[in-house]
Amino acid sequence: MINQSSPQTESFPSLEQIQAVRTYIKKTWKTLYRSHEHILDAARDPKIGHIPGKRWPIYVSQAEDRALIEASLREVLSNEEFNQIEVRTLPAEVEQIEDHGLLYLPHAYVVPGGRFNEMYGWDSYFIQLGLLRDGEIELAKSLVEQLIYEIEHYGTILNSNRTYMLTRSQPPVLTPMILALFQHTQDQHWLQSVLPTVERFYYYWTLPPHLNQATGLSRYFALGEGPAPEVLISERDEEGRTHYDRVREYYRTFAVEAYDVNLYYDRQSDRLTDLFYKGDRSMRESGFDISNRFGPFSVDIIHYAPVCLNVLLYKTEQDTAQINDILGYEEIAHQWRDRAQNRHKLIDRFLWDEEAGLYFDYNFHTGKRRPYEFATTFYPLWAGIASEEQAKRVVENLPEFEAPGGLLTSTHVTGNQWDAPFGWAPLQLIAVQGLHRYGYHQDADRLAEKFVSLLVQEFEKYGTLVEKYDVCNCSANVSHEILFGYSSNEIGFGWTNGVFLELLATLE
Repeated sequence: MINQSSPQTESFPSLEQIQAVRTYIKKTWKTLYRSHEHILDAARDPKIGHIPGKRWPIYVSQAEDRALIEASLREVLSNEEFNQIEVRTLPAEVEQIEDHGLLYLPHAYVVPGGRFNEMYGWDSYFIQLGLLRDGEIELAKSLVEQLIYEIEHYGTILNSNRTYMLTRSQPPVLTPMILALFQHTQDQHWLQSVLPTVERFYYYWTLPPHLNQATGLSRYFALGEGPAPEVLISERDEEGRTHYDRVREYYRTFAVEAYDVNLYYDRQSDRLTDLFYKGDRSMRESGFDISNRFGPFSVDIIHYAPVCLNVLLYKTEQDTAQINDILGYEEIAHQWRDRAQNRHKLIDRFLWDEEAGLYFDYNFHTGKRRPYEFATTFYPLWAGIASEEQAKRVVENLPEFEAPGGLLTSTHVTGNQWDAPFGWAPLQLIAVQGLHRYGYHQDADRLAEKFVSLLVQEFEKYGTLVEKYDVCNCSANVSHEILFGYSSNEIGFGWTNGVFLELLATLE
């Protein structure tokens, strides 16, 4: 269990200290900004092997005019820059791609930072909140429109706009982004224009294979096969072992009780199975990456209806009803609310655990919830699904998650970066907003103050914000604690920037 007596951050930062971080964030949006002028920067990918001197491939949809796009790029790039890229038309089948590369987007977006030099699905929501707080309205709008472009040209909102991520999406947060932008623009014509794409993205998640028909709830289920290319190339330890090498060593050494390990590991040949890689890719589609939430390495995720995904789909249904209301389509809005009400009932039936007073993920193969305490239990509060009594029960469990620097991702230390002792900006915000929604203002403010204080403290040491933090020891130095996946702590960092500004707004 977690040591709650670890060092705490100092008293809440002064206005001058806060302003120093605000100034950094304002400048950082320019660093993380990508447009046609920066397409060579975006095309460079540290996660994939590259032969020096070879052009970086940029793929355009078959629905686009490649020659026209090449001409537009020539207008903003020097000859030297243009000669370092190669614009290609995306093949009809993902399997036909031989050289992985950047997927073209027509307008500006913001990347998370560090090795994540492309636009990510759910990162973009938290980045957008920061952009809106910072008055970057046009860039916030462009960010949403690039996600809509991905749905229209690449089939869904992608994990990121790289060809090796064409077969997996990320947590569906499109409608909160659309409504957050609409609050600033009040542009009903634009709202009308994106509505068909909103519906298309919704059905991506609510039809097979993402739909589990036995429960009526959805699951994460990536469509690709085999090892994730970015893991094979870039996620190696000091001994040169990939994450997958370390997983095989774990399976050779330890007994696994959370699932039937034979589904994922062939002990006789010391080989990870095809189903392992399906589960591994699906775990990455969840946005959370490696934890033991769905058993070791979360590869059993394909057999679960997760709390996070289904609450986000409930939110999508409610948001889509609101969009239809704004546009005057009352009957259609009523249909969307019926969908949300039905999902609410299913979430209560399958995901709420009365005995524990927490929301747990449901294994539809075993017919049981997995009692793994994870910060996604605060999602139903954020979305307004929880009853007053359910919210009270969840808040009674808050001490299990609260640490000196904010909210723990889980209550379990596993060597995975999406477990304890780590805290991530998105989950801090969701928990704080959920607590406020149900009137637990003192708890919400305390959590927000802890995380903001931690960010300022570490910013003053290193001059940057990063991807994740050890919220027990109140530190940004986390690499030595991470045993699986990648251990670096990326600098930037898009969603930390956005959450910092949003948490400050809750404290005003």
